[in-house]
Amino acid sequence: MGTLLVILVFTSALVALVAATSALRAGLKLRRTRAVLSSHLSSKVAQLARRSTELEKNLAALDARVQAMPVRISELQQNLATLRLLTSTLSTSLRQAQRVLSLTGLKSSLARPLAGAFGIQTKSNEGSVARGQREDTPRP
Repeated sequence: MGTLLVILVFTSALVALVAATSALRAGLKLRRTRAVLSSHLSSKVAQLARRSTELEKNLAALDARVQAMPVRISELQQNLATLRLLTSTLSTSLRQAQRVLSLTGLKSSLARPLAGAFGIQTKSNEGSVARGQREDTPRP
C-alpha cells in the first residue's frame, strides 16, 4: 500500500512539474508577444503623430493661401475650420495614445486599477481620500 502511495505522489509531482513548465512557457510567450505588439503600436502611433503634424503644417499653408485670395469662399473657410478642429483633435488623441503606450504610462495605467481591485491606496487617490471621497471597495 505504501509503495502505491509513493508512486501516486511521484506521478502527481511529475504532472505538476509538466503543468508548471507549460504555464511558464506560455507566460514567456505572452510577454514576448506583448512587447512586440507594444513596440509596433508605439511606432505606428509615432508615425501617425508625425503625419498629423505634417497635416497641420499643410493646413496652415492652405489657410494662408485662402486668406490671400481676393474672393473668400465661405464654404471653403468653413471646411478648413472643420479640418483644423479635426486635425487638432487627432493630434491631441495621438499624443495621449503615445503617453499611454509609453512604458511608464503603461505601468501607471495598470497600477491604478490593480490597486483599486486589491484595495491598495495609491498616491493619486490619497488626496481624494483626504477629502472624504473614498471608494467603497472592501479592504482585506
